[in-house]
Amino acid sequence: MTKAPLEIRNRDARRLWLHAQGLSATPTGPLDLPALIQGLGFVQLDSIRVVSRAHDHIIWSRNQNYREPMLDRLMREDRGVFEHFTHDASVIPMEFYPYWRRQFRRLEEKVRGWEWHRGMLDANGRNAIVERIRKEGPLSTKSFDTKIKGPREMWRRPPHKLSLDYLWYAGDLSTSHRENFTKFYDLTERVIPAHHRDDEPPEQDQVDWLCREALDRLGFGSEGDIQRFWAAADLAEVKDWTGRQKRLVPVRIETAAGDWVNALAPEDTEVRLMSAPAATSRLRILSPFDPVIRDRARLQRLFGFDYRIEIFVPAAKRVWGYYVYPLLEGDRMVGRIEAKADRAAGTLTVDQLWVEPGVQWTSARADKLDAELARFARLANVKTVIRKDRLNLDFQRR
Repeated sequence: MTKAPLEIRNRDARRLWLHAQGLSATPTGPLDLPALIQGLGFVQLDSIRVVSRAHDHIIWSRNQNYREPMLDRLMREDRGVFEHFTHDASVIPMEFYPYWRRQFRRLEEKVRGWEWHRGMLDANGRNAIVERIRKEGPLSTKSFDTKIKGPREMWRRPPHKLSLDYLWYAGDLSTSHRENFTKFYDLTERVIPAHHRDDEPPEQDQVDWLCREALDRLGFGSEGDIQRFWAAADLAEVKDWTGRQKRLVPVRIETAAGDWVNALAPEDTEVRLMSAPAATSRLRILSPFDPVIRDRARLQRLFGFDYRIEIFVPAAKRVWGYYVYPLLEGDRMVGRIEAKADRAAGTLTVDQLWVEPGVQWTSARADKLDAELARFARLANVKTVIRKDRLNLDFQRR
């Protein structure tokens, strides 16, 4: 007889998800940066720094003793992480490198098929880039000067930039470090320790690892959720994996709207349900690229929070603003805030605050936000918080 799926109520699903993603505990105490990143699986990189860049903000949200130079040291000096492409550019624990080998091959094949990438240098030109790096050490795109041929469309990039990207996607070059977010490329043999480069599990073992580790960090999810976590396996490969697993637990997850959706969960799900703590009542300002925010469909299902980032939306068409941060209190999304830092002036300015429908903006909640803004200012290394949003405290979602 087939066992009935385990039903998980919405509050319990949020509790499991936030705990799996390191957002249930108060973000204090000693910082073990490698362990934190390993728990997340990866941390997405992003160049935009309105207050702090996404990768720094994501880590800080989980331990507010983190400061911006720490990730760079972990990559540049300790070689504790490497950089590659999940769903986007990310830092990944170095010990995961052997299970990432197939991703180099997958992306090399994809890049070769991209129409806009066919302007890269030929094999001789790419070899010349590699030899320069071999002789001179880590180099950025600024060290090369090839020109775009033909029309100068906005999306086109010079051949050397396309070639460096291709060599990086394929794993022939690796990110040595970044300076003001500019990537410096080096030979992979000088970045990745030999014992990780020499270790390449069989292809199926890599797929199995990717699926298993994704579901572990999700807590529960559909086959699509598992595939999207790393974006390093195809959906057909994920379905093949789930079909071969005998101990996955079928579950039904209650959504924020009260509907029920089917999913899969690790075999110890009932233990996780009993042991996962309730989320801290602290109010947190989250990055738009935070793992809990990134999958908009999952965010909507679990929290009933409709969110999009509007940096690419023309100003006149924005509903909220250029860079708006979600506000998480406990296990509930209570609002969003538009803020920016001026490091030269030493200020963090809050322009807008929106409160989610059904949320009462009490004085206690306002005090929590004030405390979080003060902490956020310290991350940006500024001292003064300027509030321009006071008249908007009662402004509900448009």
